[in-house]
Amino acid sequence: MRSRSTRKSVLLGTTLLAAVSFSGSLLAQELRLITWGGYAPDDVVAQFEKETGIDVKVTLSNNEDMISKLRATGGAGFDLAQPSQDRIVGVQRQFNIYKPIDYSRVNTDQLQPSMVKATQEATELNGQYYGVPAVWGTSGLVVHSSVADVVKDYTDLCDPAVAGQVSYRLKRPTLIGFAFAMGMDPFAAYGDPDKYADILDKVEDTLIDCKANVKTYWTGGDQLLALLRTGEVKAAMAWDAGGWKLNAENPEIRFVAPESGALGWIDTFAIPRRAENEDAAYQWINFVMRPEIAARITNAAGNFTASKGAEAYVKAELRDAYRASFNDEAINNIKWYPPVPPGLETMEGQVLDRVQAAN
Repeated sequence: MRSRSTRKSVLLGTTLLAAVSFSGSLLAQELRLITWGGYAPDDVVAQFEKETGIDVKVTLSNNEDMISKLRATGGAGFDLAQPSQDRIVGVQRQFNIYKPIDYSRVNTDQLQPSMVKATQEATELNGQYYGVPAVWGTSGLVVHSSVADVVKDYTDLCDPAVAGQVSYRLKRPTLIGFAFAMGMDPFAAYGDPDKYADILDKVEDTLIDCKANVKTYWTGGDQLLALLRTGEVKAAMAWDAGGWKLNAENPEIRFVAPESGALGWIDTFAIPRRAENEDAAYQWINFVMRPEIAARITNAAGNFTASKGAEAYVKAELRDAYRASFNDEAINNIKWYPPVPPGLETMEGQVLDRVQAAN
């Protein structure tokens, strides 16, 4: 009897262990992704799930929300996040919510080398990298053909020839863009607050002098698009995707990479520190950076990806608008945002407030 009882106990224990293992396996086959709108289209998710057997749970977010959620949980709750490249190092140093990227698990042959380099430089901390390039875009100029000969750089928005026909935001990209167009390098001054303050002083004076040229300071993308569509505004500082959208409607309007360089951002792939399905995260990265898959993300989001060769699969009108805006020289001249040191955004905010209040 004792032998039979022992055998039953062993069998029961084995069954329970198998059930727990099976349950854990099922739980492991889920990828919890926190990302931006358009970066995980339904058809892309469906194909990934079919190919891998991994269910994808998508949470739409933005930089501030990602940081808030991951900070609250100490890096738990998600297996993959997509913060911008300049929003990783400072956050990681302060809150420790990410883990280093294992680049041996990333198919870098699929990625544009310049994007990998820029992302590694922006996300390096203590000799380790915390981001993989995913989707990128720029701020530059959206210009009507009637003023294209006048407006070729950010400071040309202050030319008397376009007085009352200009719009830009009172946000930090405007400060950065004007600084570069004025022959200064604000990114090189990030580590020197006094030098950065001196740059901001010069830009502040220019923006105050430029106020008479500004039809309105736009605050939302839809507002800006409407101003350009109606012709109330002929030149603006804006995102490339908005310019390409307008170009599809009206070939007289197009996005222009400024002579001093478009301002570039890269939304990355980052692994939260307490991710539960890291394998699925790397599978997703390598899957969506396949050229034909990445092109579907571009078609959905309007922005291009770090995938090498994806341009060939993008819908023709978007591909043509991109090629008209960026030749190799313009691509190589993009000024990629580095991590923002503490205190700089406070300084910038004060400058923008003074510009807004100036008569």
